[in-house]
Amino acid sequence: MKIAQVAPLWERVPPPTYGGIELVVSRLTDELVRRGHEVTLFASGDSQTLAKLEAVYPRALRLDPNVKEYTAYEMLELSQVYQQAAEFDLIHSHVGVSALPLASLVPTPTVHTLHGNFTEDNCSVYSHHQKQPYISISDAQRQINLNYVGTVYNGINPSDYLFVEKPQEPPYLAFLGRFSPEKGPHHAIAIAKKTGWPLKMAGKVDVVDSEFFEKEIAPQIDGQQIQFFGEINHAEKAALFGNAAITLFPITWPEPFGLVMIESMATGTPVIAMNLGSVPEVINHGVTGFICQNVDEMAAMIPQALELNRHRCREYVENRFSVIQMVNGYEAVYEQVIKNRANLNGRIHSAKIVF
Repeated sequence: MKIAQVAPLWERVPPPTYGGIELVVSRLTDELVRRGHEVTLFASGDSQTLAKLEAVYPRALRLDPNVKEYTAYEMLELSQVYQQAAEFDLIHSHVGVSALPLASLVPTPTVHTLHGNFTEDNCSVYSHHQKQPYISISDAQRQINLNYVGTVYNGINPSDYLFVEKPQEPPYLAFLGRFSPEKGPHHAIAIAKKTGWPLKMAGKVDVVDSEFFEKEIAPQIDGQQIQFFGEINHAEKAALFGNAAITLFPITWPEPFGLVMIESMATGTPVIAMNLGSVPEVINHGVTGFICQNVDEMAAMIPQALELNRHRCREYVENRFSVIQMVNGYEAVYEQVIKNRANLNGRIHSAKIVF
């Protein structure tokens, strides 16, 4: 197949630090190339890929202080994609609502992976384009009625994450994610303080979350019990997870997937998470972690989580959330979408002849 992968321009593919969508796009794109597909990746110019790279801007937009209007560059990217649409069998968009109007104007089918949640602002746009093919990354994500052609869970290469049989001494809790209210870093701190456990935290602070960070998080960081490492690279992230006794995932929103959970489990570290969004689909309760209803319950489950088998955490990810499984799922969807479009085009052509 000739496939166009359309990535957000905010981060490089793959991201040097934090960036879940870009990591998924990178693993998907490279595995498709290894399987013999002709893949073109539309992304920032500093991206690294086995595919043909169509650079829309020299580097990730987040790194350029001169960039003031992200939407303008995204529209430039989509213009380039759809001007070349006839060259592809399928276009795979990872950029959300922006691609919907153009996708409906060309014969080449576009499949849209939904990487985020629905909002009051975007629901009407998605509903207007309800018949386009969509891929959810968890069943919990399907909050409005759309033409879902499959659920494909995000996947990682387990070999990229060193398995750690025994956590570091003295033991600690880990938290990784954006420092925003949705990710619950304030809850992670509350759990640590309630239980007396050391907590090591890492992740980025977006501009929109800077006030939250300065008011709710920064005053709690003492460099002793509560440590903050900022943005970290892949090796540092794998070490943070692998050496931890437990990873906390105290989200306050319906998380559409949550790569943090499978990355932690790949190193052998179980996850204690809040029962929202995709969490029940990702964690095997009582085997790879615990699914809880509130912060107090998360704190109470720490002793039981310490007894979980770290080998089973790793095996669970290998068997359920690997790149191989993810790409198998996407290939099946691609074939079905292309077949459906061919059947539709045939019916349209026949109808014209009859008319």
